[in-house]
Amino acid sequence: MSAIMAATMSETTVISPETNEDVQAAVTAHEQIVVRGGGTKPALCAASHGATVLDTRRLTGIVEYDPGEFVFTARAGAPLREIADALAAHGQYLPFDPPLVEQGATLGGTIAAGMSGSGRHRYGGVRDFLIGVRFVDGQGRLVRGGGKVVKNAAGFDLPKLLVGSIGRLGVIVEASFKVFPQPPHYATLRAPQPSLDAAFAAITRLNGSTFDIEALDLLIEAGAPVLYVRQGGLATTLDERQQSLRTWLGGGDPLHEADEAGFWAAARAFAWAPADWSLVKTPITLHTIPVLEQILQANGAQRRYLASGALVWIAWPGDLVPLDDYLTQLQLGGLVLRGETQWPFVGARTGASLAARVKRVLDPTTRFPIL
Repeated sequence: MSAIMAATMSETTVISPETNEDVQAAVTAHEQIVVRGGGTKPALCAASHGATVLDTRRLTGIVEYDPGEFVFTARAGAPLREIADALAAHGQYLPFDPPLVEQGATLGGTIAAGMSGSGRHRYGGVRDFLIGVRFVDGQGRLVRGGGKVVKNAAGFDLPKLLVGSIGRLGVIVEASFKVFPQPPHYATLRAPQPSLDAAFAAITRLNGSTFDIEALDLLIEAGAPVLYVRQGGLATTLDERQQSLRTWLGGGDPLHEADEAGFWAAARAFAWAPADWSLVKTPITLHTIPVLEQILQANGAQRRYLASGALVWIAWPGDLVPLDDYLTQLQLGGLVLRGETQWPFVGARTGASLAARVKRVLDPTTRFPIL
């Protein structure tokens, strides 16, 4: 029978449960709890005065993995690096391309923050691959939703409710995912565009084309828009496919083979964002980018638009209040992953009323922070 490890750091108590029963005991024993995984998204796990930090990193390990069924189950504190290595040994991967793998992100934290990378362009985000979850709610109950095989993931979709819940509905202790075969090789075309309008037109055309595209990101480099289009497949066909894509787009140059993997790894690590700036995740649409881009450029923000303009990562210098105001005016909402903030949300919150109703059911005494 395992004991709950506890430590006090800077007047904040940190507990490190090892079993599901430990988590249940911890939740019922503490009035206020903040859940923390790998700590790669510090704005989401900052503890207010008097709150106890529940560290999930001892809830680790892969519980089940059947490569033939393309499904695995792992505990919430399992590092994504460990999971990626296990999948890669069988030629499989998580197609939603989770960020911060090399920085220590955990499976549970990725679910709770709804973290998907550029690979979501083709395959969808984390919510599209999560098929089952076990979590401890605010009353200390161990709850299960979904299943461990794709065909059994039916009924009320509790797993989807936990995607983006940032540890405020319960403590995720275990999750099951479907996975895909990983392309053996990749190639990326860098295609500068004469204007944002031209970039939007190219994105729209690509979305309606027959090209198989793994990722489609829009960057602003030296004030000019540049598309990065990634394809995957057999090495014997990639050069020809890249050339066809280049011809179809009317220009562009392939990234050097030695640089291609590093380019996308840097994107997943947010290497482009200054480390001392706030980092914000904001869902958008193509038609909202022009106004938002003017605001971000005027305020000196760094940004990266991905998945055909469905999401923007914003690196924001200074106080977040102006960004909060701008996003509210545009009816956009953002999640603060790092930066000085007392509240991890900025801008409009269209789903706040539904989230509050769900929280009243799962956490009626508000042991976890308000959502």
